[in-house]
Amino acid sequence: MKSNLQFVLCASFLLIFAGASHAQSASAPSDASMSTGAMQAPSSTTKSDRALARAVRHALSRAQGFNVSGVFVRARDGAVTLSGSVRTADQIRQAEDVTRSVQGVKSVSNKLTLFHGGNG
Repeated sequence: MKSNLQFVLCASFLLIFAGASHAQSASAPSDASMSTGAMQAPSSTTKSDRALARAVRHALSRAQGFNVSGVFVRARDGAVTLSGSVRTADQIRQAEDVTRSVQGVKSVSNKLTLFHGGNG
């Protein structure tokens, strides 16, 4: 009984410690980027990149018969990368066509794959 209690306490401590260290490391880069004046120009580019990625994702979500839940969209200076998985090969082509139709998209890198299901 005593060893079970010790095990539970140790496991709890490790989970709390791991969560705290992850939270600190995740926030560190944003704090550092806020303190340097040289980082101001890329932040406006980042905002436009995020806006373009949102526009592409919105267009995909409105496409008839397309499930956007497994698709990740990344944009950088007009170059859009699609990754993740979809159910059919037609949806891979559809995603690229829809993405190319969004204003501001200069190029598309389509890395979508077919979803095969399962846990492995």
